[in-house]
Amino acid sequence: MNLLLADDEPLMLQVIKAYFMKEGFHTFLAQDGEEAINVFYQHKIDLAILDWMMPKRSGIEVCREIKKMGRTKVLLLTAKGNVDDEFLALQSGADDFVRKPFDPRILLLRAQKLLQLGAKMTFGDLTVDLDAQKVYRDGNDVQATHKEFELVKYLAQNKGQIITRKMLLDQVWGLDYYGEERTVDTHVRRLREKIGEGRIKTYRGMGYSLVADDE
Repeated sequence: MNLLLADDEPLMLQVIKAYFMKEGFHTFLAQDGEEAINVFYQHKIDLAILDWMMPKRSGIEVCREIKKMGRTKVLLLTAKGNVDDEFLALQSGADDFVRKPFDPRILLLRAQKLLQLGAKMTFGDLTVDLDAQKVYRDGNDVQATHKEFELVKYLAQNKGQIITRKMLLDQVWGLDYYGEERTVDTHVRRLREKIGEGRIKTYRGMGYSLVADDE
């Protein structure tokens, strides 16, 4: 999932970014409204989290621009607290509205709800149960190891995108892991044996991608 975070407070951006990256989001940052719009047009954005009060162009203006162009979800952040402000935010096309200050964990849950990233992700006969940390094929537990689960979870959250070995190492094994990228290949091979060879597509010299069907 590609996430646009726009706020003129650098510390706020970094805190929110850390929470979302941990859950597998690709995050793009902007510190004013114009930069946010530029990022939106340069990348396929699934969710935009916009601060209302930003330099150059407000979050409301950016929201309206984004909503004219497609179905990207928009969540507005603001210190404003009265009913009229909330009405204006939703009238501009925003899908949700969160008042500052807020707990980043709550923001993450609201974002996941907007994107319909519930406790389970299903792709044909494949189900990734985030709560149970299990992977099912045709309703049967494939007995995925912890690393295999984290691997398929990250690929599922970014379905259709090519994920490099380096990205998988950083997200699944951690930034402090210094092993070889071949470790990823080994785990992908074992995972394919459990969920189906056609589920994970290899892009030579680039990385891997989860596909919807065994085709």
